[in-house]
Amino acid sequence: MQAPTNRSLICIGALLSIAFGASLYYNLLYLFILPPFIAALYFAVFQTEKTFLALALLFPLSVNIEEYTKNIGLFIPTEPILFGLLLLLCATQIKSPFISRETWKEPIIYTWLILLAWIFITSVTSSNPLISFKFLVAKSWFVIPVLFFGTYFFKNEKNISRFFVLMTIGVSITALYTIVNHASYGFGEKESHWVMFPFFKDHTIYGAIIALSIPISIALLLVVKQKPLKQFLLLLMAVVLFLALYFSYTRAAWLSIALAVFIGFIIHIKLKKQIVIGVGIILLFFAAYKWQSIQFELSRNKQEHTTEDFSERLQSAGNVTTDASNLERINRWSCALEMFKERPVFGFGPGTYSFEYARFQTPNNLTIISTNFGDLGNAHSEYLSFLSEMGLLGLIFFISFVFSVFYSAIKLYYQTNRQERNKRIFIMAMIISLSSYFIHAFLNNFLDTDKAAIPVFAICAIIVSLKMKSDLSADPQRGIE
Repeated sequence: MQAPTNRSLICIGALLSIAFGASLYYNLLYLFILPPFIAALYFAVFQTEKTFLALALLFPLSVNIEEYTKNIGLFIPTEPILFGLLLLLCATQIKSPFISRETWKEPIIYTWLILLAWIFITSVTSSNPLISFKFLVAKSWFVIPVLFFGTYFFKNEKNISRFFVLMTIGVSITALYTIVNHASYGFGEKESHWVMFPFFKDHTIYGAIIALSIPISIALLLVVKQKPLKQFLLLLMAVVLFLALYFSYTRAAWLSIALAVFIGFIIHIKLKKQIVIGVGIILLFFAAYKWQSIQFELSRNKQEHTTEDFSERLQSAGNVTTDASNLERINRWSCALEMFKERPVFGFGPGTYSFEYARFQTPNNLTIISTNFGDLGNAHSEYLSFLSEMGLLGLIFFISFVFSVFYSAIKLYYQTNRQERNKRIFIMAMIISLSSYFIHAFLNNFLDTDKAAIPVFAICAIIVSLKMKSDLSADPQRGIE
């Protein structure tokens, strides 16, 4: 792409100034939003690679203007950038395709495209097509530019470390802001739910992204020795992230990162899958045999999640008797299952859960934080969200995508030569990061926001890019078209 001329720069600057001035003078919100969109389009066209990498720094710092307007949900500045990249991707691919044939054959890519096609189909059959097609459009610009531009730009492996460094800086800035803000309230548990505002909506998504970022920050510390100052800054950011995770008081994040590290350890020691499956079956039979005893112990657990003590807060995760947060989550899960029973094939339509679940609530499941109108959000599970909104096939396609991600990543880890130490460290970090998120996804769903979609799908793009490079090295004929 050619560099812009002085005349084009002047024209763009004039358009931005006029739009911004008009938005202030006439108090028109859409004109206020216009300048970021124009700027995003400009940088997407003329500085595409840098714009893409900038997303790593910006997604933790983006702000949803819905909190201030109450009628338009838009993350600034990431969504305008993603929209610009999506338009550029489509235009470039039509004019002179840059996505190779081999890219379309990667399991991560084609399983997601199948899922995206099903999202379109279920949008047509949706109980509220307008909401569903809005969901589809948002999902498209959250995922497609990150996944496809990422696959292209991460062919240059230096961009992988650049992306991770920028991501760690962005998340660390948000974490430091939250810790300082939280400290002014004495690190109270109640305040932990909102002190990350305006960068994150609440402590659950904040904790999930902190947990996802920690393995990446550790990997940056372990790779090739850096200059002392840079090494110190990386160590400082890792410490900040650990502190942020602790003071997030997010039980799901704590448990997910612990389980993710355990999964990483099993993969690293290359424990035979027969052993893993065997142990899993034994545990399932044991749980079934002792189910009444387990239910009795759970009913005796009265520990509330409002405590600030680490061990007591972990114990509260098993309180399904008095803990309102746990009971409300069960209420949402029950609603999702009932919605699936009513529409098992196509579901109610993408993005419709929050508009439909109210009538599926039963008096036995209602909690002190439930509302009769069902206006408090989503299914609190990525998996049950797909099941209730897109039916059984929607869940199967989503699980297939998740399986393809881990299958590709684990295969890549084993294929990577031990002499390529830095590469193996990054691959393991990505496996642990994605494990933490998709474990967390059993309890919450965040892929419809830039906070989760950008890092998750960027990591998927890195895995695709590294896998294609590894396959090409093993079989040079794959690169001949």
